[in-house]
Amino acid sequence: MTRMTTLEVRKDDLSRTRVTERDSPALDDGEILVRIDRFALTANNITYGVVGEKIGYWKFFPAEDGWGVIPVWGFGDVIGSNHPEIQAGERLYGYFPMGSHLVMAPDKVKGERLQDGAAHRAGLPPVYNSYARTKAEAHYYPAMDDERMLLFPLYATSFCLYDFLVDNAWFGARQIIIASASSKTAIGLAMAVADDRSAPDLVGLTSAGNLGTVSKLRLYSSVHAYDDIASIDASIPAVIVDMSGNGKVLSRLHRHLGDNMRFCSNVGVTHYDQNEMGPDFIRDRSAIFFAPGRIQKRTADWGPGGF
Repeated sequence: MTRMTTLEVRKDDLSRTRVTERDSPALDDGEILVRIDRFALTANNITYGVVGEKIGYWKFFPAEDGWGVIPVWGFGDVIGSNHPEIQAGERLYGYFPMGSHLVMAPDKVKGERLQDGAAHRAGLPPVYNSYARTKAEAHYYPAMDDERMLLFPLYATSFCLYDFLVDNAWFGARQIIIASASSKTAIGLAMAVADDRSAPDLVGLTSAGNLGTVSKLRLYSSVHAYDDIASIDASIPAVIVDMSGNGKVLSRLHRHLGDNMRFCSNVGVTHYDQNEMGPDFIRDRSAIFFAPGRIQKRTADWGPGGF
């Protein structure tokens, strides 16, 4: 019998947490027990919690009413198996709970990948249900586990944002304003845009303390502090990519740009305690960006290998 430990948060107050423990259940036919070895924490995990109800992140690892388990990207090792194609000792990379163990029901098992076919995960975005069988990967490099679980999911979002902007002809903008420009997802997007000679100018928006750091990246044509939004040229049509969800900052930026605010892509809500948008926020030209939806579209367009 294995003792399973999980960190849970209150869905209506992410600052309230508890640790639950239970014995692992007897595995049914086709199930495996994975011991979670390590996982990464980024600002993205806060977004999972804030929009958990709206987008469905609480459904991956269900908890008692009122409580939720925030998903994380990480690695786990199979320590028990009732599945004919999965052996104890396999190592998986993918979406896990903040906890010590996960019972999975592998489906669509292929050479380098498998899906968790657990009934409660049916209908959830496939990208989150897919796990890499690392020991079958031709170029698996264990020394890169930390970088992989920290940076790969964020850069997938960066790439999808870039692809979304290109697909929409930059929304007619001549400048891309990236709020929370010091974030890793923002830097990944900025790198992709900077490599595209047809792209509009990049403008970074960040905290006063990060101005120097963001400027040294040499990815942005100009970098501005949150309290100096007025220094951004409002005469140039702009598209905004926002990682923080700070309602006051976004409302001031929308008001400053006015009709030249062509579109605002809301990616993250890490400033969840400041997420109330003001009257100047232009809702009819703003939308939440959901990377798994973009991944599904491009996987259909290009095939899984192409994406």
